[in-house]
Amino acid sequence: LIFLDIGNTNTKWRFKSRSFAIPTQKFEFDKLPNSPRIYVSNVSQRVFDTPNNLVTHVESQKSYKSLINAYHKPKSLGSDRWLAMIASYEFSQGKSFIMVDIGSAITIDAVDKYGSHLGGLIFPGLEKIRQGFNFHTVPTGKNIAGVGESTEEAWTIGTLSIIVNTINQKIKELETKLPKASIFITGGGYSDLQEFIDFKHDYRENLVLDGLEFYANNVG
Repeated sequence: LIFLDIGNTNTKWRFKSRSFAIPTQKFEFDKLPNSPRIYVSNVSQRVFDTPNNLVTHVESQKSYKSLINAYHKPKSLGSDRWLAMIASYEFSQGKSFIMVDIGSAITIDAVDKYGSHLGGLIFPGLEKIRQGFNFHTVPTGKNIAGVGESTEEAWTIGTLSIIVNTINQKIKELETKLPKASIFITGGGYSDLQEFIDFKHDYRENLVLDGLEFYANNVG
């Protein structure tokens, strides 16, 4: 089986327990090895010609086991968020959990110990914020302490602080509602923020792929 996560920026897949990645703009299905079945989450704007008899397109659903989607229109929840929640649900083993995905967009979703999805947040990732105001060169090095002594430093500290402080603040807020929650983080932007995250967490490199695998094994 192949598990395929097509994101806005990158596409990842897992085949025989090995994971691969390529920019989404360069991905085509003919790059995949032969497989009797492909499970796909696609949140990108690209439309692909697919071998329909082999492909299962996974969308968000109202429920998975005792995990209940909070959205009134379940399919309007991004499939990547739903699958990352499925993986977190399985890994948390009956505990409440908070799932943070740090990508081109950052999402945070909270689920109580009964499996009820309390809802979530979406906001731009670090690169998207910086691309929106691309008139400043961002110097190397990472820092959120103090203030900048040049426009470039001020921009670097300011934009990084927005992301870091929002994540830390929201997790602290959610932990008051879910004090025993397991916190899972995934996404390619994690390495940029790792040293500034001030709460205990479990980093999982490919939660969406994990979720696709759980889905295939339990739903089919």
